[in-house]
Amino acid sequence: MVESKKPLLEIRDIRKSFSGVMVLNSVNLNLYEHEVLALMGENGAGKSTLMNILSGNLKRDSGQVLINGEPVDIETPKDAAEHGIAIIHQELNVVPSMTVAENLALGNEPKNRYGLIDKKRMRQDALDKLSPIKASIDPGQMLGELGVGEQQMVEIAKALAQHARILILDEPTASLSKGESEQLFRLIQELCEQGTGLIYISHRMEEVFALADRLTVLRDGHTVMTKDIAHADQNEIVAKMVGRTVEKLYEHPAREVGAEELIVQDLRLESDGPAVSFTVHAGEVVGMSGLVGAGRTEIARAIIGADPHASGTIRLKGKEFRFKSPKEAIGHGVAYLPESRKTQSIFPVRSVEDNISISSLDQYLTPLRLIAKGKLRSDVVASMESVNILKRLQHTPITNLSGGNQQKAIFARWLLKDSELLILDEPTRGVDVGAKQEIYELINDLAAKGKAVLVISSDLPEVLGISDRILVVRQGAIAACLSSQEATEESVMSYATGVAASQTADSMASGTN
Repeated sequence: MVESKKPLLEIRDIRKSFSGVMVLNSVNLNLYEHEVLALMGENGAGKSTLMNILSGNLKRDSGQVLINGEPVDIETPKDAAEHGIAIIHQELNVVPSMTVAENLALGNEPKNRYGLIDKKRMRQDALDKLSPIKASIDPGQMLGELGVGEQQMVEIAKALAQHARILILDEPTASLSKGESEQLFRLIQELCEQGTGLIYISHRMEEVFALADRLTVLRDGHTVMTKDIAHADQNEIVAKMVGRTVEKLYEHPAREVGAEELIVQDLRLESDGPAVSFTVHAGEVVGMSGLVGAGRTEIARAIIGADPHASGTIRLKGKEFRFKSPKEAIGHGVAYLPESRKTQSIFPVRSVEDNISISSLDQYLTPLRLIAKGKLRSDVVASMESVNILKRLQHTPITNLSGGNQQKAIFARWLLKDSELLILDEPTRGVDVGAKQEIYELINDLAAKGKAVLVISSDLPEVLGISDRILVVRQGAIAACLSSQEATEESVMSYATGVAASQTADSMASGTN
């Protein structure tokens, strides 16, 4: 709850351009003590650029940043830290191969009188830093062995130990389980009560309305709305974000389902693991749901040959395959969109054109084994247009694109390849509502063209909204296969958590139906 009338942080008329392209154009924002300010906007609206200016990773072209009413210059991350500003990025800035204590002390390790690292003191310092956030984490554990939620808590503990009074959280729940998210929300509330001001960047409306006191919306580098959350309306927010009214996010047209495209029979990831069996038909969208860690991604990776499996059969169009690598699967018409766009999908230093064409180059070889560049480029442009990416971005490094446009570029990759089976793992993670709608339309178009689509998602409304059937995964096994007519959030979660199975067992034991 906002208690201070004087802003803790003020951003006045901030402007920033890259190569003559205006990215931020007179952005204004205020943050108060004891407040959670939600910052919303489409990918590419300028949120990340603004936060990078605040955290000292970028320099503004003009405008002012004021803390407690005093103008400040933030030219480096060290400047930001000295002014009490800390940012927790969606892609965590941690060192997995080091212990929790080493991560917390990184750059400021305690030394003994001989100039060596004092490990005993470093461990105690780590316990002291973890104490305020009530995290039961062993300082001696390797950070890479922790779950994403615990790694995030370590980053927050480090920020608070540096006396951060302005904490920026960028899509903090994107990779968290429900339990980890609830733990984070409790910590956010406690920090607010202690006087911290938090900027919470998220595309998830339910979180914004549950946590935020106010919200600010950016669009095309402009501040287009600032409002108390009590007086905000979801439809108005979406309209401000995308510059148009999104009438319906999910469209589920009637589909003509064809023959079985993918048949997975008795697939076991480990010799003593559960057997997984399911099918995906041509012209069908099958959703795969379940709790984080249930084994959905592991099943997908085994199918495409990214990870080995102990036994079982995989058939495409009736023919059995055991792919040794994703490259082999791609060669047989299988497309895979991994859950981690940054580390597994894109080639960061290459252009949008290179990222789209990378899997299709063999289709453009001339008899002399040269690439027909003219034909390739015209087809790349056509695939870009089909996913609504501007032609002028063709030769731009893909890292300069927003997350939503990066994801659409990966879709364009598989459109160019004309894959028959598409396995999409978290296709809309970290993507704004406008890009989400475009991705859902792409999925519908692919199914309408007879493609088989398997969508793995932690977003239950998404799974329910786009799927013809839903596979619920629990502890590495298919716990249920539900039609779109019978599936609800309650029924899916009941199978995902094992409640439905225990109720069935109780019913059988008592002799009831």
